[in-house]
Amino acid sequence: MAIPTIDTQVLQSVCDVLGATDSGLTGSEIARLLASCGIDDPIPGHTKRHRLFEALSARQNRDGCANNVINFVQEAMNPVRHVGDEESFQSRRSPLNEVLSFAGLSMREDGKVVSAAKATTLTQAAQRADELRRILRDRNVHPDVLSFCREELLVNNYFHAVFEATKSVAEKIRQRSGLLLDGSELVDAAFAFKHTIPHLAFSSLQSESEKSEQRGFMNLLKGLFGTFRNTTAHAPKITWPIDKLDALDILSLVSLVHRRLDQAVNAKNVTNAATKT
Repeated sequence: MAIPTIDTQVLQSVCDVLGATDSGLTGSEIARLLASCGIDDPIPGHTKRHRLFEALSARQNRDGCANNVINFVQEAMNPVRHVGDEESFQSRRSPLNEVLSFAGLSMREDGKVVSAAKATTLTQAAQRADELRRILRDRNVHPDVLSFCREELLVNNYFHAVFEATKSVAEKIRQRSGLLLDGSELVDAAFAFKHTIPHLAFSSLQSESEKSEQRGFMNLLKGLFGTFRNTTAHAPKITWPIDKLDALDILSLVSLVHRRLDQAVNAKNVTNAATKT
């Protein structure tokens, strides 16, 4: 059965994924796959994504259908080629599905491309959210972080998921301390210990090492708020783009912060209780 030709922009995006500089096929892999699929390689010296596009576009135009293009994509994504490297397979499959959905196609777990409903914005967001949750679960991130990988937060990109996740840190500090502040003022009020007992502490604060840990965590929190939350709150997302890798790393950092906050003791409450007894 003839597969309808794929729109030029969709085909270009497919080639961008498969020919990505860091995560795509190597030049030698492209050469072998094109040869095995019987597709000419008209510009072997060009960049990978342009080389792929020229080869696949020319073949599609010659055939009047996308059968050989899809066959190439399936060969490139054959699970046998990714044995022992499932992360590589999934990191390519997810963006490929996002792109192929615009052509009414979808790639299954076995690497086969099948017909599917054409993409809507929510469909793309759902795919993005599923992948983000899967990778974060593999990283054993804190459960409080996973709740921010929702479709409605990922409709356009990862911007709002990061924004909301960093806001959750301030909210947990307020819940644990009873304070109503925000940002650096909240951090200082909750963790400062020089002349007072802190609301939240990670140790007895007796040794220099323990004190250094408390100060270091305060600086980490201020850096998290200043670098990510405040920036995303005030910068238009078009001028402060966050890609998948950025989002994963930021959310992993937020996960670490949540775990440390869960372990903190409300020193002020403990001290007040001890005084009363």
